[in-house]
Amino acid sequence: MTDVKKIAVLGGDGIGPEVVGEAIKVMKKTEELFGLKFEFEHGLFGGIAIDEKGTPLPQETLDICQRADAVLLGAVGGPKWDNNSKELRPETGLLGIRKALGLFSNIRPATVFDCLMDASTLKPEVLEGTDLIVVRELTGGIYFGEKFRRDGEHGQEAVDTCVYNVSEVERIVRQAFEIAQKRSKRLASVDKANVLETSRLWREVVNRIAPEYPDVELEHVLVDNCAMQLLRRPSSFDVIVTENMFGDILSDEAAMLTGSIGMLSSASLGEGSFGLYEPVHGSAPDIAGQGISNPIATILSVALMYRLTFGYEEAAQAIENAVKSVLDAGHRTGDIAVDKSKALGTEAMGERIVAALSK
Repeated sequence: MTDVKKIAVLGGDGIGPEVVGEAIKVMKKTEELFGLKFEFEHGLFGGIAIDEKGTPLPQETLDICQRADAVLLGAVGGPKWDNNSKELRPETGLLGIRKALGLFSNIRPATVFDCLMDASTLKPEVLEGTDLIVVRELTGGIYFGEKFRRDGEHGQEAVDTCVYNVSEVERIVRQAFEIAQKRSKRLASVDKANVLETSRLWREVVNRIAPEYPDVELEHVLVDNCAMQLLRRPSSFDVIVTENMFGDILSDEAAMLTGSIGMLSSASLGEGSFGLYEPVHGSAPDIAGQGISNPIATILSVALMYRLTFGYEEAAQAIENAVKSVLDAGHRTGDIAVDKSKALGTEAMGERIVAALSK
């Protein structure tokens, strides 16, 4: 008998509940096809949790996540909460949940579908063969360092500190080497070692660990050069590992290689198999409630969940194949459609992917 896997579902804000709803339909279809079994438990998170519970991460939501085998998250945030204090901003909930669940790495694949090359702003000959993963350290660096203001000679000054220790770098780098071993055995470690002391420590740790993975070709790339090369020669990258803020920026840049951030899945992982899965895109409050958002990133995040947390490789490939077949057939949501008049809505795209699923 198949084990029942508990999924914490955090729809979040804006288009989050819409795209998560389509992903759950896909999961239920795979239950039928592959004999899987899921139990879904919903929780409030982000802006909606601030409105209803007075905090972006209520304790009952955290309890749901800690009981679960994996978390499926939509998106959080919006202008409604932009002027809130730091403690009452949806993004604070993201930082809090990552810390509370021990999620120290963010895995963001960026694969260019041949049929979507015309949706990208780059030339097809530049994009051809692009299939990379950004491994971003998630719980250290400048986002979590001490922040304060002080009076200076020329008025008020703001200070954000960036801190990394050896163990934080070791665990993310080892994970990246292991991912590279399962792919094309190429790893680019991205830093700013010519300027930043944290980057010099980062590079020292990478160089010390590298001999443990002799089958992986290691390249050190300065972050500004990496940003340029992602646009110039993206297919030359396989796995990119980097610190928190650099990874945040570079993974969004990599997302646009595919033509739309609505296509990009992500996984946030800790020790063991537990993970939090979410689309790279935000809550898109400008189109929330219109039924026109692209659910593909969230659906592909389910494929990542199946592969990385549950080991359901056959079902993961089935989801990816279904997405590819729907796109190859010419179906598009508005963000990737050349002819916007023929664009599908959120539910219609989800329904076509469900219909395309097969063993």
